[in-house]
Amino acid sequence: MKTPGQRPASAGAQDGIKDSIDPEVVQRAAQWLARLWSEQASSADAAACAAWRAADPAHERAWLRLQAVGDKLHSVPRDVARGTLLAPPGAATAPATRRRALSLLGLLTLVGGTAGLVRQTETWQLALADHRTAVGEQREVKLPDGTRILLNTASAIDVRYDDGERRVVLRAGEILVSTAADPALVYRPFLVQTREGTARALGTRFTVRQQDGVSSIAVLEGAVMVRPARPGAREQRIDAGQQTELRTDAASPPQPTDEGTAAWSRRMLVAERMRVADLLAELARYRPGVLRCDAEVAELSVSGVFPLSDTDRALANLTLGLPVALVYRTRYWVTVQAR
Repeated sequence: MKTPGQRPASAGAQDGIKDSIDPEVVQRAAQWLARLWSEQASSADAAACAAWRAADPAHERAWLRLQAVGDKLHSVPRDVARGTLLAPPGAATAPATRRRALSLLGLLTLVGGTAGLVRQTETWQLALADHRTAVGEQREVKLPDGTRILLNTASAIDVRYDDGERRVVLRAGEILVSTAADPALVYRPFLVQTREGTARALGTRFTVRQQDGVSSIAVLEGAVMVRPARPGAREQRIDAGQQTELRTDAASPPQPTDEGTAAWSRRMLVAERMRVADLLAELARYRPGVLRCDAEVAELSVSGVFPLSDTDRALANLTLGLPVALVYRTRYWVTVQAR
């Protein structure tokens, strides 16, 4: 019962405290929010987000909850939000601005621990990184020493050059690195850092892809030395024509590179006896929205070359060689099912 003079709690506040939402749904909503905050968000991103929200009432509740918090976060300067949300705990920040940003993070925490989820999402890191690409975009960046980095779809890097080293931090996605000779008088190693460890270039052209719990590294020219993040872990050399999977405690033994390892840099996806489910997971990286398949076709095997610049054509090509059909719920919600 409401006591005299007491103001009624708003429906939003009551919902935010009493009505729990699956953390995975909250995380997905945070990903959509961060994507739409990005300077490179497109109308296709907005349409795909709308389709996701309409798919389930829980999606819409999570979205509205986060959007309310997002309106408050927009009042925080970009550099403050970046330093607070992405920096490790304990990082130095101006006291007044840090208190202000942390108060907003407190609001995020009330929404089911969202602050930690946002900090970890790839789309948030895409929005705040030094260099980034949107879904379906590729872009080449030339660094101060002449090194060239091609960013694949939905990728993000931070560049950390100083007097002792040249470090590129891969926050999300995939890159193709073509290193250049360092013009500095004192040798500075070139490093690509991922969550699982580092790859040190030895006059090299190589790819690095950040995935969940593993970094895939393939060497096209020269060699790299990979070192897991765990202190004391053994460093391993990977030569041209070899690839490895790097985890925090060890790197897998070198294996020959796949034929299509760097085909993405030519806007192509090379499939060789690939599961339909895996093919769709790769194509989904290059288009906004939802791309899925029914269980009865997931294990079908497919081989071929598919264009990444036109994923609708790639999907149409899939139906030419397999007994499958495409069902477009919208342009941004596609299901592959048995024909």
